[in-house]
Amino acid sequence: MFGKKTQKSQIDRDQLELIENAQRRVKQKKRLYIHFVVFLIGAVFLVLANTVLGIGDAVKFFNIDWFVFAIFIWLFFFLYHVFNVFVTHKFMGDAWEKAQLDKLVGEQKLRIEKLKHQVAKKAPQQVKIAPSNTALSPNNKTNNLTIIVAASENNAIGKDNGLIWHLSDDLKRFKSLTSGHHIIMGRKTFESFPKPLPNRTHVIVTRQDNYPVPVGVIVVNSIEKAIEISKNDNQPFIIGGGEIYKQALPYVNTIEITRVHDTFDADTFFPEIDTTAWKETHHIFHGKDSNNNHDFTFLTYIKR
Repeated sequence: MFGKKTQKSQIDRDQLELIENAQRRVKQKKRLYIHFVVFLIGAVFLVLANTVLGIGDAVKFFNIDWFVFAIFIWLFFFLYHVFNVFVTHKFMGDAWEKAQLDKLVGEQKLRIEKLKHQVAKKAPQQVKIAPSNTALSPNNKTNNLTIIVAASENNAIGKDNGLIWHLSDDLKRFKSLTSGHHIIMGRKTFESFPKPLPNRTHVIVTRQDNYPVPVGVIVVNSIEKAIEISKNDNQPFIIGGGEIYKQALPYVNTIEITRVHDTFDADTFFPEIDTTAWKETHHIFHGKDSNNNHDFTFLTYIKR
């Protein structure tokens, strides 16, 4: 907090300094214009004094009338101010003042933006979900967080962001188990759906900022935030993809896996289940039939 106040004070001082400099420059250039007018009037007065009134005809320096010296002096200042007012600074009207101030204000805004950027780099990064009072850890679980997945004998789960097989009974089981719960997934898994699944709260984990989603879909930037936001659900589900499964595995209590009894070419895989850490509690085999093109088994693992 102290650092932010210091940076803000620096910005305020810079704003004030730039405005004061702008005002000083305008006043200086106005004085130049006033001097020019005075010298111009003075030159006209000398001419009138010498030619009309005859003042100074008897005063000579080196046999040259003083008027000639005066004219040269006044001409020097005249040319000097003509150059400064009309060549260097052009005209001194309201339009010129506005142009000068606009230019300085533009420089001021640029400096302020740079300072703001420095403040943003030093300040803590904002996150989409406020942290909880207690840190999330594998040993700090507030619900029965469950992975649900269909994986082959070689742990293949998908290819080109799609399913490799069609198992009607597995889809029915997925719907039955996840209905009414939070389902946590990666961005690519969400994009594989034609539309959000009904009667479920979708929580998407993505690093993309301002990722566009339908109303009601929640976007977070880490698996920890996704679990935190689902803590009031008695059994939220992790539904993929491969990287999300890996990140969530240390936090889950249960794995509901449909083991497809075949091997497949794939680009996404489920982590190998360590049976020393997980205990199998349910085992239901289903043979291949008209609705399921592979033999498969529904397995439930509970963390030991």
